[in-house]
Amino acid sequence: MSSGEIKVAEHNGVYVIKMEGDVRLTLCLSFDEFIEQMFDAPDFCSVVFDLSDALAIDSTTLGLMAKISIKGRALHYDDPTVVSNNPSITRLLSSMGFEDIFNIVDSTQALRQLACKPDNPVVLDEKVCDEQSVQARVIEAHKLLMAMNAANHDTFRELVDTLENSAHH
Repeated sequence: MSSGEIKVAEHNGVYVIKMEGDVRLTLCLSFDEFIEQMFDAPDFCSVVFDLSDALAIDSTTLGLMAKISIKGRALHYDDPTVVSNNPSITRLLSSMGFEDIFNIVDSTQALRQLACKPDNPVVLDEKVCDEQSVQARVIEAHKLLMAMNAANHDTFRELVDTLENSAHH
C-alpha cells in the first residue's frame, strides 16, 4: 500500500479534506490540530471529506472524522459530507455507523455540485511528537468511535482499556 496523505483546502467556508492512499496514525496529530483551527475559522460552515482516492483509513483517523461531525453537531452545523466511490471504504464507514453522523455519497459529482474545487490544497505533515501525545489522541479517537454505537463500543473497548492501562504505568 502507498503511504497516505491528507490534503486540506477551504472555499467560502467549506473545508475540503481529501484523503489519499493508506491514511494512518502518523497523520493524526497534524489532522487533529487542523480540526481545531478549522472550527476556529470565522467563516467555517461545513466539511466535505473526499475519500475517492483513499485506499485504507485506520481507526484513529476514523475517530478524528467522527470528532468533526460530533463537534459540528454540538455547534449546530450540518453533518459533514463524505464522498466515497470505493466499496470497501464505504462498507467500513457503514459498519462503524458513520451514516448516522455523515451524509455519505458515492460520486465525485457531489464535489462539483458543491462548487468546491478549492485552489492550493495544503498537505498535512506527519508530526513527530512524544508518545504520550500520540497515545492521548489515539485513546480520544477510539472513545469517540465507541460512543457512536454498541458494536463500536465492543470492537474498541479492549484496545482503549489496554492503551489507558499502559498510559498509567
